[in-house]
Amino acid sequence: MTEQKHILSILVDNQPGVLSRIAGLFSGRGYNIESLSVAETIDPLVSRITMVTMADTPVVEQIMKQLHKLINVIKVYELTGSSYVQREMALIKVQARPERRAEILRIVDIFRCKVVDVGQGHYTLEVTGDEGKMDAILNLLKPIGIKEIAKTGIIALFREPK
Repeated sequence: MTEQKHILSILVDNQPGVLSRIAGLFSGRGYNIESLSVAETIDPLVSRITMVTMADTPVVEQIMKQLHKLINVIKVYELTGSSYVQREMALIKVQARPERRAEILRIVDIFRCKVVDVGQGHYTLEVTGDEGKMDAILNLLKPIGIKEIAKTGIIALFREPK
């Protein structure tokens, strides 16, 4: 079996310590969490954890069984292999020398992102999109000079049937 990316959406009780127990389940088995996002749902008593990991399918199935056994876990979904919408947000601080500013603003326009901060020698961009969009804008900005980057990690929901 070959490792592939798996996106898990886990509904949990919104209580202290729940995230720690879930992360411990992964680290205890030696599996890395590639991306992790946690936030309250529409119900303030429930949080959604969106987690991305690289593993074999049988390993993920075992992890899901273990997650179901944890107190405070309400439901576990694997989004991989089904129809879902995913987004990620990044703040990218890029060098903005006077001769490159117009080029940066064209990239901002093409990728429908925003300039959220301007300094003497930098622009900070806010970008939202899927992995392909993130990779594409980062590849265009690297030669210009990325100073810093902060990414949220993936969030995802199932698509509703049409």
